[in-house]
Amino acid sequence: MESKVKLSQLRPTIGRLPPLFGPLPGDERERARYRRDSAEPWQKWYYTARWKRLRMSILVRDLFTCAECGKIEGNSANLVAHHKTPHKGDEALFWDDGNLTCVCRTCHDGPIQKRERANADR
Repeated sequence: MESKVKLSQLRPTIGRLPPLFGPLPGDERERARYRRDSAEPWQKWYYTARWKRLRMSILVRDLFTCAECGKIEGNSANLVAHHKTPHKGDEALFWDDGNLTCVCRTCHDGPIQKRERANADR
């Protein structure tokens, strides 16, 4: 006996399948992340359990307080363990907890990144 599946039954399953060739069209943020992560091998370090433990230890050490604006942030998703001196792939500098500080995402993505880009141009 032949089994028939209705399209309406397949739609939820199809939506959960991962794309085979990178991010879906229109998802520019994911596309940029995909390109960046595949371009720099050290980007993978940010996804390791070791980095996640180190990041949390920096946030706790700095009492969840932004070193830039002084804001105390209760949601750790809004905090970044920022490298004071850009590591540029240097593994020792990347893992050095003395080179890391806690900053809020707003400061990290705004004034800090702006200063780093200005210094990179010199």
